Amino acid sequence: MTGEIRLLLMSDTHVPARGRRVPEALWRAVDEADVVVHAGDWVGVELLDELAARARRLVGVYGNNDGPALRARLPEVARETLAGVRLAVVHETGAAAGRERRCAARYPDTDVLVFGHSHIPWDSVAPGGPRLLNPGSPTDRRRQPTHTWMTARIAGASLEDVRLHHLES
Repeated sequence: MTGEIRLLLMSDTHVPARGRRVPEALWRAVDEADVVVHAGDWVGVELLDELAARARRLVGVYGNNDGPALRARLPEVARETLAGVRLAVVHETGAAAGRERRCAARYPDTDVLVFGHSHIPWDSVAPGGPRLLNPGSPTDRRRQPTHTWMTARIAGASLEDVRLHHLES
């Protein structure tokens, strides 16, 4: 892909186990995005089918709560180059302490690493390594005050306008 690209980043939807449905605001964001990224813990294959049918382009991975049906269709790590930005997606990155150092070592040829698992939004840059983004969860906020997801834009071979979106529960 070249030119400007609108990204939607989500993770940990847990539909239908913990999250009963994807919020309408997130479906609107899916419709507006050029690329939808899901960093695992879908739980039900039905959401994968629905997103694959609705998104212009879908990049996803499986998470620790995803069973054989999802693991058969999704990789553990996905890599894409979008308008010159090297993107990697994985579900788990380990503990918050030392995350930047670990991810820089594990993903040295990556500009942006999208991950999930914690349900806690995260935005940091590893020294000499990738920008790390966790969009939280749009359906299972756990200890967070709101449900969340992220949008961003790729333009001129760089990531721009990263925004964390909040939906009150």
